[in-house]
Amino acid sequence: MARPDFSSPLPIDAVLPDLLAALEAGPNAVLVADPGAGKTTRVPLALLDAPWRGDGRIIVLEPRRLAARAAARRMAQTLGEAVSETVGYRVRLETRVSARTRIEVVTEGVFTRMILDDPELSGVSAVLFDEFHERSLDGDLGLALALDVQGALREDLRLLPMSATIDAKAVASLMGGCPVVVSEGRSFPVETHYVGKAGVRGIEDQMAAAVKKALGEEQGSILAFLPGQKEILKTASLLEDRVPANVDVAPLYGALDGKAQDAAIRPAANGRRKVVLSTDIAQTSLTIEGIRVVIDSGLSRVPKFEPSTGLTRLETVRVSRASADQRRGRAGRTQEGVCYRLWDEPQTAALPVQDRPAILEADLTRLVLDLALWGESDSGKLSFLDPPPKGAWTESVELLKALDALDDEGRMTAAGRRLAALPLPPRLAHMLVEAGAQDAGGLASEIAVILTEQGVAGRSTDLRERLLVLRRGKGRRIDEAKALARRWRKLAGIGEGDADPESAGEVLALAYPERVAQRRDGKGGFRLANGRGALLEQSDPLAGEAFLVVADIQGTAARGRIALTAPIDKEAIERLFPSHIEEKTEVVIDANGAIRAKRLRRYGSVVLDERNEPDPDPEAIADALLSLVGKKGIARLPWTKAQKATRARITYLHNTLGPEWPDLSDKALDATLEDWLKPQVAGKTKLDQIDAECLGNALSGLLPWARMAEVDQLLPSHFEAPSGSSIPIDYDAAEGPTLRIRVQELFGLDRHPAIADGKVPLILELLSPAHRPIQITRDLPGFWRGSWADVKADMRGRYPKHSWPDDPLSERATSRAKPRK
Repeated sequence: MARPDFSSPLPIDAVLPDLLAALEAGPNAVLVADPGAGKTTRVPLALLDAPWRGDGRIIVLEPRRLAARAAARRMAQTLGEAVSETVGYRVRLETRVSARTRIEVVTEGVFTRMILDDPELSGVSAVLFDEFHERSLDGDLGLALALDVQGALREDLRLLPMSATIDAKAVASLMGGCPVVVSEGRSFPVETHYVGKAGVRGIEDQMAAAVKKALGEEQGSILAFLPGQKEILKTASLLEDRVPANVDVAPLYGALDGKAQDAAIRPAANGRRKVVLSTDIAQTSLTIEGIRVVIDSGLSRVPKFEPSTGLTRLETVRVSRASADQRRGRAGRTQEGVCYRLWDEPQTAALPVQDRPAILEADLTRLVLDLALWGESDSGKLSFLDPPPKGAWTESVELLKALDALDDEGRMTAAGRRLAALPLPPRLAHMLVEAGAQDAGGLASEIAVILTEQGVAGRSTDLRERLLVLRRGKGRRIDEAKALARRWRKLAGIGEGDADPESAGEVLALAYPERVAQRRDGKGGFRLANGRGALLEQSDPLAGEAFLVVADIQGTAARGRIALTAPIDKEAIERLFPSHIEEKTEVVIDANGAIRAKRLRRYGSVVLDERNEPDPDPEAIADALLSLVGKKGIARLPWTKAQKATRARITYLHNTLGPEWPDLSDKALDATLEDWLKPQVAGKTKLDQIDAECLGNALSGLLPWARMAEVDQLLPSHFEAPSGSSIPIDYDAAEGPTLRIRVQELFGLDRHPAIADGKVPLILELLSPAHRPIQITRDLPGFWRGSWADVKADMRGRYPKHSWPDDPLSERATSRAKPRK
């Protein structure tokens, strides 16, 4: 084995003795090292001579394939060897290791398969978790499983999380209070310019303008961060005729094949400059030689899982401050640099401090299945920095039970073991196994490749077209995808079969039964079996299909856009899901507000057949009317004024005297429609048939009219004023029973009006002759003796024709301008 060439010093060198000593004294350590310190490529090489390693392998985890390949090549170069000798790598679709390999750089998902296949990690001496701050689902799971192995089987196994922005204290505590080794990185000064948001222009136009500006103002190559492939390709198109002839524009995103990715991170040729348009794939782990300018859109595209719909959608979000700082740091890796930020400086403080861990946002179905294979149905018994959310965990367990992967107790079944053996999401593994039994294994494996290898067969929304591209296409990535499909079929023990791409929808439905969708309008709108709505461009040829199966939805839940789908016919739905199709009568409301009954055959929210039901169940009609009333609220019913007043009086008695009197408020009646209104709607088929007479009968049922005399005694509906007028009392007023009355109608009254046998004084809202409030009082005699003098003086000038006596108690009450003599 060659000796590593450490003649070019790196900042990490200063702490390597401390790190080696920590791992000699105990099995765990945490390494915090700034970007550019050299941790990724130097630490594994330094551990080769550690006494505890023996002849065991060192596994280095990287979040992405690009970083894994680049790290392995850099370490092999340091040793003066080719990749696959002392240093090799394992990534999806590509493995370069040999019997001589002692350092294996693997992606986190590959490590999960390794440890599940061999829980003892035979022949492995150490596992290094690089860029652990990214907190991917596989990264968190890998560390939890490795800690479990270390505690139960392998006390000698060394574990080392590494990162620049890791929460070292929390991780060290998770790992038993292990040492933390800190390295100061080598970073050069980076000058930051805030460009700000340019009006309503799209991010691609802003980025293209910023690139052109930076090329004119600065030297060296540029690394520009955009949220995704679509924005990168559009920006590249905008730059075609806007950059000097010596500038190369290189896209960099996950769906590119390895050859194109490697070309993007190579230094620019002599005399040329490079503009690398990248997703956050280049945010960590990579050093692209010659980059001294970073342009940051401040955006990232992340998966968000919705347990309620079972869908994972990509959402464009603002980056965290930690991510923005990491992106900025790319400009200062090898020399002084410049960073342009496409936002205003005050907005930086509003960015979230850290990115949310994937375990809090992702679909946990594979995690639940992997842990079941591990023999654990309780995630709380493993060491996770953040426990999986209960809602997403429960949804995943229920899905796996529906796939027969788990039994009722949450234990792995034989079918589940077969799914777990496939390096696929459980839905796709289930699709592959079930389709194989129907002689469609080849088609299912091709669909799985298209769904997992983004962009491998184009961007068409029609899955059938992508299948044709995959089958007819040429090139390294197509060949690798086909080889992967063959490998999956071999692992599943199924044949290729002879299924036609036209059957793609039927096969896809095996993975996504709840995403069978039905056209609901002529504008590209579809309704999925799970009840969610989705849109397809009206110009898309599939927009006219009656039924689809949706593989991918992008955008918000309310306006999700179908990105990948395939048609399916009604007969196939009935053949695939006979036990889930139900037939029942449903009552609907037509445009005229009439209640009609239909006989429906449904698969979830997808209606397969419907016909009018001539003899509907009266109970169902009544329930539909009640449901409509509940939606609109009982306040919309045609209550008379007298009925409203009666309800208010009885509700007041309920609130003051207790439950012997019913609560007839809107809220209470809304909540008890079944009890009081349903008996009155028998035979009715329209909302407007619920009239005042019907409501009066309902009130009689709530309070027999025999008790109304008692109500009238306690709470009279009107106040008989000294003037002879009968004035209604407002029992619904927020302050309490209120009487609104012109002040002249109370002349001569020397006691305050009261109800409830004189126990509850009315609130008097005294009005002017124009019925405008002039005073509110709970003490009429006190008013006559006190405030009346001021009111009288003010009112005489405004209403001279009306009586404003000095002594209102000696004046006759009147409802006229002047009292009759």
